[in-house]
Formats: sequence, structure tokens, C-alpha cells
Amino acid sequence: MTAPAPQRPSTPVGTSAPQPSLEERPRVSGTVWTALAIVYVLWGSTYLAIRIVLETLPSFLSAGSRSLVAGLLLLGLVAWRQGGSAIRVTRRQLGSAALVGLLLLTGGNGLVVLGENSIPSGLAALLVAVVPLWMVLLPLAFGGRRPHPAALGGVLLGLAGLAVLSWPALGGDVAPAGVIAVVAATLTWAAGSFAAGRIAMPPNAFAAAAYQMIAGGLAGLLVGLARGEQHGFELSQVSTRSWLALAYLVVFGSLVAFTAYAWLLQSAPLTLVSTYAYVNPVVAVLLGWLVLAEPLTGPILCGGAIVVAAVCLVVSTARRG
Repeated sequence: MTAPAPQRPSTPVGTSAPQPSLEERPRVSGTVWTALAIVYVLWGSTYLAIRIVLETLPSFLSAGSRSLVAGLLLLGLVAWRQGGSAIRVTRRQLGSAALVGLLLLTGGNGLVVLGENSIPSGLAALLVAVVPLWMVLLPLAFGGRRPHPAALGGVLLGLAGLAVLSWPALGGDVAPAGVIAVVAATLTWAAGSFAAGRIAMPPNAFAAAAYQMIAGGLAGLLVGLARGEQHGFELSQVSTRSWLALAYLVVFGSLVAFTAYAWLLQSAPLTLVSTYAYVNPVVAVLLGWLVLAEPLTGPILCGGAIVVAAVCLVVSTARRG
């Protein structure tokens, strides 16, 4: 999964409330398209990199290390560029950031990594694509505004696509545990994203993300130790290929793409930025097929197309709202 996004007050995806004035910004610049391409390709490629990391590194220990290192680097960069005051937070803000980090990274990203031990990277990315659909339903559980009928239709369509993607697990062609882990990851990621906009977070968006990554990374390491991932593990057995993939995830997946995404939130229409949710899975499927020779089966192609169409419907509903 991607690094945690900086928070911006907005209406939940798929509701009928008016959108912010960002939607009325003038012509999209070439810089915006460049930043968007970075998010499309780099975040879409993280699923492939995770699969390569897992060739010789344990699940939660690698995921936790990635988040912790990226969080410390980002915190240092914020302090260096913006001064020490930018990373000062209250105890309540720190606790909120830690909670969101646990949901997004320990639960969300960690479970995706765990799932990719037994399912193709492209399938994992397609399953993760349903996160915007959960974001339509979550406000209902807390007495929020009823979603637009078209958004609800998108959710139902997405659930149908999710069923098609999960079908091979029922037949034994794909490990059911891997599918369950990734679906659980989408729920915790959606819960963390939903909570982040409703609790007292650090005022600096980059510092908030850094604290989320540090907390999520530390918790991921503890989960890995509790699972016994350290037993029989030796650093000398880790391949250069896995080390490079882990470094790629830290630098390009978490820092470069995250910075581009944060800038896009301030410089481009939200509905345009949201398109990463249905471009990333396509990039991930193609890379998995090209680099790791992952099979493009009927359920993956059909179910993936249904899920991407459902997310397109939900995002376009937000634009019309």
C-alpha cells in the first residue's frame, strides 16, 4: 500500500454534498501531470517491489522497517526544511497520529505484505482498489450523510468484482489466507483514512505522516517479533535484489511518491488526484505480468475490470456531487 496521505478537509467520496472550490481551479498544468504520473507509476509499482522483498525478507519485519525508516527520514526532512516547530505536537495529536499509523500501516500495509506471500502482486493491488468503496459506507456507520444512489451502485458493483477476484480462492487456485489478509487490510486502511479526518491530528501534514509511519513501523516490528519471524532469519541470507526492493519502497514508494501526492492535494482538483485509486492496480497487474510472469487469468481480468469500473463510478459521482 501507499504511504499515508496528508489530511485535507473534504466530503466523503460518493456523498452528494458540494465539493471544495479546488474543483474550480483553472487549466491543469504540465507539472501536475508529471506529479500525477509519479504517483501512478511509483505507487503502482510498490506491489511488485513488496513481492521481491518477500523473496528473502519476512513480512511484518520488512514492512515495519520500511515504515520506520521512511518516517524517521521524513521527520528529519521536515525539521530541516521547516524548523523544529513544524514537528512539535501535543500528546493528544501524537496519540491520534499513532492510532492512524496502526490502522494504515500496521494493519493496512502489513496485511497486504502478509497476503502477498501467497497471492500475486497484481491480484493484491486489485483487491486493494476497493478501499474507496468502503469509504462510501463508513460514514453511514457513524450517522453520516446517505451516499448518492450512484455511489451505492458503485459499491455493489465493486463487491461483485471483489467476489469474482476471490473466486479462485474458493476453488483452491489461490491461497484463501492471502485473499482474506488483503481484504482485511482494505478495511483497516479505510478505517484509518476515515479516522484521520475526524480526530486531532498534528497540524503539519508531513509531520503527521511521519509520526504515523514511525508508530506503524514500530508496531509492525513488534507484530513480526510476536509472530516469530526472527527465528531462522539471517541477514546474510537476504538477497541484493530484496535489499534494493526494500530501499526502493522506502525512497520512492514512501518519500518521493508521497511528496508528489502531498503537493497534488494542494495544486490539483481532488477528483483528478483520486484517479490514482484505479490507475495503480492496472500498473501493478502489468508490472507483475511483465517482471514476475504472474498469470493474467480470467477472474483477475474480469474481476479487476469490474472493480476499476466501480471505483470510476464512485469517483465520478463525487465530481458530479
